[in-house]
Amino acid sequence: MKQIIYIASSESQQIHVWKIDNQGVLTLLQIVDTPGQGNPMVINLRKMYLYIGIRPSFSVISYKINQQGLLIKAGISSLPGSPTQLSINSKSETLYSVSYNGACLAVSPIDKKGIIGEPIQILENLTYCHSANIDTTNQVLWVPCLKENRIRFYNISESGYLTLRKPEALDVDGAGPRHMVFHYSGNYAYVINEFSGTVNVIAIDSAGFGKFILETLDMVPTSFSNIRWAADIHITPDNRLLYCCDRIASIISWFAVSENGRVLRFLGYQETETQPRSFNIDFYGKFLIVAGQKSHHITVYVINARSGALKPIGRYKVGRGPVWVSILAC
Repeated sequence: MKQIIYIASSESQQIHVWKIDNQGVLTLLQIVDTPGQGNPMVINLRKMYLYIGIRPSFSVISYKINQQGLLIKAGISSLPGSPTQLSINSKSETLYSVSYNGACLAVSPIDKKGIIGEPIQILENLTYCHSANIDTTNQVLWVPCLKENRIRFYNISESGYLTLRKPEALDVDGAGPRHMVFHYSGNYAYVINEFSGTVNVIAIDSAGFGKFILETLDMVPTSFSNIRWAADIHITPDNRLLYCCDRIASIISWFAVSENGRVLRFLGYQETETQPRSFNIDFYGKFLIVAGQKSHHITVYVINARSGALKPIGRYKVGRGPVWVSILAC
């Protein structure tokens, strides 16, 4: 299976396209100039498109992905606020875009070709919302709102429209819920808190609603006394290891995940690129790629499947201010 890595660099307004081989070696395939500061990206696997949110002309660009993994611009549509994160429903028919500064969530249709259309629904007054996350049933959207210090919940209709659930939100133990992932069982969610540098383990009921927080764990070493500025979180495909990053400490931390997903156990951390705002894990769970927003480089690590430890095996220069890492397996 071929894997392609896409790096969005906002300052230089570029997307770097790399091919990664079985040994973790990267080969540069393409550099795409974006019409503005590209930030969040998401890949539509069904229709082979990459979507990227653009600032300051708030919009989302649809790029067709060809057989080599190269990007071909296919369309552009507007958004109501500066895009912070993008997600796609299971049918690849709807895009959800949150805006941290705009405090809003936009619902945009995806046509039969795979191109994003103009928003059909805009939800406002979501204070500093940072991500939109579709649960494992594809029926509930979780939206962490940093300054509200809670996660809002929405029902997803067949047409992609959103309606507020009852109860409408879960208060978070920590400060600044930002990004999150789900355990494949659908019974637990893991949320990273930006300002406290912690991870919440949340129990989920049968309807996809977050019931309560089981525990909150520190992801930053006890020896680190500076302020916290946590950013990204990802889980390996086998759901055995959970990784997080902090931008002030410039580290990647990792936890062991119990078989049923209920318990996390802190294992260690790795110093990495300066201000690691984004990272991702490949399809096989073998490699982790992290982008340094202030170093303007990415590093490829091989993952020790038993201990979770990260071993650097390659470092590559990209555009200025890399802020997002997406990976395609095809």
